[in-house]
Amino acid sequence: MNIDDVKKSMRSKTTLHKLTRKDYLSTGSTLLNLACTGKPLRGFAKGYYYFIVGDSASGKTFLSLTCLAEASINKNFDNYRFIYDNSVSGALMNLVKFFGQRVAYRIEPPAVDDDECAVYSETIEDFYYHIDDALEQDQPFIYILDSMDSLTSYAEQEKFQEQKDAHRKGKSTTGSYGDGKAKKNASNIRQLLGPLQRSGSILIILNQTRDNLGFGFEKKTRSGGHALRFYATIEMWSSVKSKIKKTVKGKTRQLGVLCKIQIKKNRSTGKERVVEVPIYHSHGIDDIGSCVDYLTDEGYWAGKGKKISAKDFDFIGSRDKLIKYIEDNNQEKATRIIVGKVWNEIEDACVVKRKKRYE
Repeated sequence: MNIDDVKKSMRSKTTLHKLTRKDYLSTGSTLLNLACTGKPLRGFAKGYYYFIVGDSASGKTFLSLTCLAEASINKNFDNYRFIYDNSVSGALMNLVKFFGQRVAYRIEPPAVDDDECAVYSETIEDFYYHIDDALEQDQPFIYILDSMDSLTSYAEQEKFQEQKDAHRKGKSTTGSYGDGKAKKNASNIRQLLGPLQRSGSILIILNQTRDNLGFGFEKKTRSGGHALRFYATIEMWSSVKSKIKKTVKGKTRQLGVLCKIQIKKNRSTGKERVVEVPIYHSHGIDDIGSCVDYLTDEGYWAGKGKKISAKDFDFIGSRDKLIKYIEDNNQEKATRIIVGKVWNEIEDACVVKRKKRYE
């Protein structure tokens, strides 16, 4: 490498800047934002990679696509591409209904073929090539991989073909056909960190949990190797705490699920927190409902029987009527700010008051 190449390499080094509110994207859940950053309106920061692991039907896809919906109404993301790498072919919900017309218009696959058909990643190599293609464009993006589990690898495909051919000829082969994703992630994902920061792009990778059949105390594990966690700014795990039900015409019907989301790694605050987020089949993430539940559970809004006294709005009534009042009077942002205030009062009360060791 000559001196000009060295200077060019030095100029391309990532320079970290202080993040402001304009650099943040809401997750669509006030409680999840607070668990991530301690701020009610800030979730994921521009320029970073986020890792969402979860059980089946625990809201992973809904959470990730809701981020696109939040970006579609945030002017600081007006020039962003919405790239959804639907490798699992699992998101068949009505995009317009749950995430809005703007998301449906702006969302795109990682590539298209000569016939203008969508092309999604099938192998781990495809994924890294697709995101590298996106980074080469002079436009920031939010890239969602849904999901890491669905990807195979060239090595796995070759080993499968080798075993198939051997079987047809009555022969045997040695070795397994492990997918090799852990090795590919270890060598490739760290190379994305600098380009992501320089472009201000956001990468969200989804991963499915698996039952841990080996030794250890953890009941759940996941594939893909250690690098997925090591390089993530935030790693969160989702599970279904309970099903949301209602009696309709004398029978119990399921309306949705109450998702428990645990922050297991957090470079933003260093804090591991757990929140509960309701997701309805007919509505999506119920942010205001979760805010009302949080303020009631923490005793900030008094609850007597089936009625809640929301002192900030001079309102007394049922949970459903309180939610309707908040939405009808455009008090959603005010409610989120109140939740943030209560959350941080609790956080402040948990601080150990000691003399500073260093000045």
